[in-house]
Amino acid sequence: MSKTITYHKSSAGYGEICLNRPEKHNAISEEMVDELKSSLDTAKQDSITFLVITGAGEKIFSAGGDLNYLHGNLTSDEAFTHLYPMKEVLYEIVSFPVPTICLLNGDAWGGGCEIATACDIRISRETSRFGFVQTKLGIIPGWGGGVLLYEKVNPSFALQWLMEANAFDASELKERGWLQHIVSAEVWNDRDQLLQPYIQKSYDQMKIVKSQYKKKLSSLGLSSLMNEEVRNCSQLWDSMEHKEAVRQFFARKA
Repeated sequence: MSKTITYHKSSAGYGEICLNRPEKHNAISEEMVDELKSSLDTAKQDSITFLVITGAGEKIFSAGGDLNYLHGNLTSDEAFTHLYPMKEVLYEIVSFPVPTICLLNGDAWGGGCEIATACDIRISRETSRFGFVQTKLGIIPGWGGGVLLYEKVNPSFALQWLMEANAFDASELKERGWLQHIVSAEVWNDRDQLLQPYIQKSYDQMKIVKSQYKKKLSSLGLSSLMNEEVRNCSQLWDSMEHKEAVRQFFARKA
């Protein structure tokens, strides 16, 4: 049985974690949460210059949480128990000792956008689309990604995106500052060219740059704010609106 998360250290000195469940749109299962945590722990020990997080396949980076695991029949307390471990994973990404770069190989929805937002840099293919769609499902972001979004873009746009739950193409999100780079298919397939600005930097440089950034973020009590978001999402979990949204999702798949 293949692993749902893969990790390796490249010959260029950076690490790469890949969400490896393309047949399920890289939706995050309970198994993947555990493997992500383990991969991050391993990467920390590898003295990598930076960490890449990407997804398998060419269409979807991640569709968010797996609804077979995060289903609509959980109580609020059960939902919190299911959601909290992934919040901890996101905080590990935020506080990682060297910069993290999300290579968005395809679209990201819901929790997929939360994972991307936890990274320091986001690079997308030209044709990809992205949506914090949780409020269309009767909830809010459940892993702390909404809190992180307010740190990464203008707060008024963060509010708009979370409230309206619209999908945006890559060009719009580059203008908004959520994406740092958009690349063509040709550049995407040349990993050395794509990552060249980062490969050129030393391990010591990268640690210092990330340390400065972490000080800015930690001054806001980020982890506790993320915890609060998880709890608020959990309290919405057994609402009629969420249960109906999940029911309609599975009805469409039937």
